[in-house]
Amino acid sequence: MKTIQTFDELRQLVSTNGIHRRIVAVNPEDEATCLTLRQAEEEGLADIIRIHDELPERAAEKAVALIRHGDADVLMKGLIGTDILLRAILNKVSGLLPEGRVLTHLSVAEIPTYHKLLFFTDVAVIPYPTQKQRIEQIHYICHVCHHMGIHEPRIALIHCAEHGGRQFPFVEGYQDIKDMASVGHFGRCVIDGPIDVKSACSQEALKAKGLNSPLNGESDALIMPDIEAGNAFYKSLTLFAKARTAGILWGTQCPVVVPSRGDNAEAKYNSIIFALACL
Repeated sequence: MKTIQTFDELRQLVSTNGIHRRIVAVNPEDEATCLTLRQAEEEGLADIIRIHDELPERAAEKAVALIRHGDADVLMKGLIGTDILLRAILNKVSGLLPEGRVLTHLSVAEIPTYHKLLFFTDVAVIPYPTQKQRIEQIHYICHVCHHMGIHEPRIALIHCAEHGGRQFPFVEGYQDIKDMASVGHFGRCVIDGPIDVKSACSQEALKAKGLNSPLNGESDALIMPDIEAGNAFYKSLTLFAKARTAGILWGTQCPVVVPSRGDNAEAKYNSIIFALACL
């Protein structure tokens, strides 16, 4: 399978895989969401199930139940508070998070100055990942990269420098993660860190600092140290680099599209495509 390098190629992958999916949308009443769902429907990418209820809690419960019963494949947030939707998703009795799994956020960006799609986590859910949560994030992002045709994803454990320090205790766990990767714990992949974003994604920057890394400045995915770094990176890409982006919640029974209030119709559409491609 060819490595997917753009959102247009990702859409082509979804449209030609021959698998028809169903998206359940919770209170899809805002213009951008309605436009996005109509586009996906008209292009034959998915059937849309629209849940409308003046009581948002009830709408969320109905949508989650459809997923649980196998009557839908992707969940999408419309005009409903994220906190309300998450309560339904995380309900221990009737929700969508299997026991032992970690809820996290996965993003992907098509950046004009980078030669391929760049995946990263987490910009929206986990404030300060524990070692266990970080390990699960890597499992998830490896799964997604493999789905995109990246047979051996290069994954960077991001930090502000190539060394740690007592003020950054989480970096101590990076070596354990690299050791796990070396014995195949995450499947086929290359993991290195701590490393800064520039060195992770630029051969020139790597050479300028006199560093050697198996990533070779060609990272496919970035594991951010915390939500502050991840969120700032995401918003900088969209504002200053004019990147096209998409994001989903992962770890749940199905991909969940939870657009930001600042996302336009294109970003919401890309997120739908991303979710469908991950199935």
